[in-house]
Amino acid sequence: MAALGAATTPAAAPAAPRGNNRHPRHRVAAPARRSRGGAPARRLELHASVSPAVTADAPDEAAAEPLVEPAPETKLSKLACPICYYPFVSASDPSGDASSLECSTCKKVYPNKQDYWDLTVAVGSTEYSESKPAATEIFRTPLVSFLYERGWRQNFIWGGFPGLEREFEMAKTYLNPTIGGTIVDASCGSGLFSRLFVKSGLYSLVVALDFSENMLKQCNEYVKQENISDERLALVRADISRLPFVNGSIDAVHAGAAIHCWPSPACAVAEISRVLRSGGIFVASTFVADVIPPAIPILRIARPYISQIGGNNTFLSEVELEDLCKACGLVDFKFVRSGFYIMFSATKAS
Repeated sequence: MAALGAATTPAAAPAAPRGNNRHPRHRVAAPARRSRGGAPARRLELHASVSPAVTADAPDEAAAEPLVEPAPETKLSKLACPICYYPFVSASDPSGDASSLECSTCKKVYPNKQDYWDLTVAVGSTEYSESKPAATEIFRTPLVSFLYERGWRQNFIWGGFPGLEREFEMAKTYLNPTIGGTIVDASCGSGLFSRLFVKSGLYSLVVALDFSENMLKQCNEYVKQENISDERLALVRADISRLPFVNGSIDAVHAGAAIHCWPSPACAVAEISRVLRSGGIFVASTFVADVIPPAIPILRIARPYISQIGGNNTFLSEVELEDLCKACGLVDFKFVRSGFYIMFSATKAS
């Protein structure tokens, strides 16, 4: 799948990997950087277009849905090496399609897996492997990936989740100020929300990101079945705690029913804050552990044991989620609750 466009332009000199590298939506290309052979190095550019931001309404009201007109000349570089956070240059085959991505600094090469780009840190290693929590590994299996939209996700209604359509409408309202930009659907699974974001036409680029290879393959199958154009869709395999994006380059991050499966929510939210631009928005839904207030102290004491039994799931309370967001530089915490379900939004501080 040609998830990322093959168009390239002369690369701009990379910014410091961990500094305040915020990119304005309209960029003017810097002079080409010369490679050792004398030819200009080429960096992968993602097609994107920008429309004016609008003001968010209350979460229970439907957001306006202006369509984003394509602007092929407008290209933004979003992807970066997950090791050093510097931009990529592309290695192209004779047809002009990018067959791999190479870090402009550490020279690590990341392959195109046809269905998705593999931008995990350990890609290419043959001897080294990591053990992941059971909650992560189970979603990498072909069976769970196949079943996710065929009954698995629908069962979340028992915990208070309002259903896909209602969740999407609520998320759109929170994300309203970022319309026209780039959104990352983190831990996208089989692409439930990623496909809806593409169909809505609200964003110039949708990045469907997950650690599970089989979830991304399933997402690609659904994209083909539903005849969804991949012009504004990129499928990326990455670790939520090591996101492959340039600092301050993303307008919005969405994570539906995902936080409780992340091995370290603190590392993940810190990474999300790093890649969001100033004023960018993080919207997420998850299960919470404070439905019965008197039980909170007991739940905190028992959490390590519950996590081990449940596959290292991390069920946070509403207060803990807000505190974590603030600790990572995300402000203006807003939320809606229903049973064990919570959807919240937070904004990257200026």
